[in-house]
Amino acid sequence: MSRSIDEGLLERIASGDAAAFSALYDHYGDLVYGVAHRILRSPEQAQDVTQSIFLKLWSRPGLFSGGSFGAWIARVARNASLDVLRSSAVRMREPEIPQTLAALGDLEETVFADLDRDVVVRAVASLPESERVAIEQAYFGGLTYREVAERLDTPLGTIKTRIRAGLQRLRSALNEAVRG
Repeated sequence: MSRSIDEGLLERIASGDAAAFSALYDHYGDLVYGVAHRILRSPEQAQDVTQSIFLKLWSRPGLFSGGSFGAWIARVARNASLDVLRSSAVRMREPEIPQTLAALGDLEETVFADLDRDVVVRAVASLPESERVAIEQAYFGGLTYREVAERLDTPLGTIKTRIRAGLQRLRSALNEAVRG
């Protein structure tokens, strides 16, 4: 995608356009997951990092301030993955973090680090099951809306409605958490 297309999608996401979010996720989801997986070497942790980044992007699309979106989101994925490694190292009481895990002090890293992962997990878990399942399969399972509809044996229009409603609930919950 070109810069202007990415920026256009982010503007549409800011106005609550779930289709724009889906398009952005479809284009960059594998990149984010791939970066996270290479660093974390855990599919589950890589999925958690990917989910966290895209949910944060959904609630705060203005975090991207220009330049190459692909390079920016890859760096966000790298830094978020390193944060997971750092927190794991602390829990395991390692004496020091390896020197290869350099900390960068950029504003966007700080913003992403400030979002409490538990808030995101609680927000997703609080969704009605039909919305949560549809969102998880579409955005975190990598399925198209049509594939979700087929898998759940539900009309495509219903799936689109569930996802749109769920994303709006998530945006509200995450905005409240960020403000609160």
